[in-house]
Amino acid sequence: MNEWINVIAVSALPEGERHLTMAKGHPILIFNLEGNFYAIEDCCTHQGLPLSDGELQGNEITCPFHGAKFNIITGEVTEPPAFENLITFETRVIEGMLQILI
Repeated sequence: MNEWINVIAVSALPEGERHLTMAKGHPILIFNLEGNFYAIEDCCTHQGLPLSDGELQGNEITCPFHGAKFNIITGEVTEPPAFENLITFETRVIEGMLQILI
């Protein structure tokens, strides 16, 4: 069953920044994009390598290893070599704390 998990205080994640955390054994990458929070599994679907050091342009992250690109809002692949979408997680803010549903 899924549950909401506290991740980080909203004040600790400024706009345009990202935060890497572990939740239930999964590396989760959280973004503050224009005051909205998005969460993806930190695992490129091409070869399972981390995305956390990838370049973020707008709402698109580029895998630092092989150049696959993903939309961080929807998880959709926007450029190969990956063909499988990312896992995304619902986010919410409760009393100043960012939570993800996992």
